[in-house]
Amino acid sequence: MNISDLLKQAGGLQSIAKELGISEAQAAQGASALAPSILGGLSKQAQGAGGAAGLGGLLSQLGGGALLDNLTSPEPTNVGLGNQVLGQIFGSKDVSRAVAADAAGKSGLDAGVLRKMLPLLGMAVAGMMAKQGAGGAAPSGGGLGGMLGGFLGGGGGAPKAGGLMGMLDANGDGNPLDDIMKMVGKMGR
Repeated sequence: MNISDLLKQAGGLQSIAKELGISEAQAAQGASALAPSILGGLSKQAQGAGGAAGLGGLLSQLGGGALLDNLTSPEPTNVGLGNQVLGQIFGSKDVSRAVAADAAGKSGLDAGVLRKMLPLLGMAVAGMMAKQGAGGAAPSGGGLGGMLGGFLGGGGGAPKAGGLMGMLDANGDGNPLDDIMKMVGKMGR
């Protein structure tokens, strides 16, 4: 199952579409274009934080499963929480802007809409991962590490060179964000 399917099941795509005033199909299209960068950033955090346990702690600090609940509730979404997630995984607004610009080229959606979608999607993905990790269930087994690896094409505990991670990490340094920055003509790091 891919990330868009999981988001749809969790109500995230419908909430993102409603929040942004776009169709659910456009939300799915944007999520498919943005999710690899979010997942790549989370993967890098997991590697730097000591694996899935460290990532679980980080997700908990950021709000855990409540991030997804905030997005899917009938109340207005606290986008500041999503910006905190992005700040943690991307480090700067420049990287977020570059991710949105790259996703606009891939999806055909407006970069402005994708910039607004990014924190919402960050909340949804982080919240969904926190809920899955807390429940111990993940699409590929192995808790958070298995879930992240499954989304990125690895499976098991850590992402492997295949799948989305391999496609995004053009120079093989384990950090797809620098490659995304180069795609849009900026220097990463």
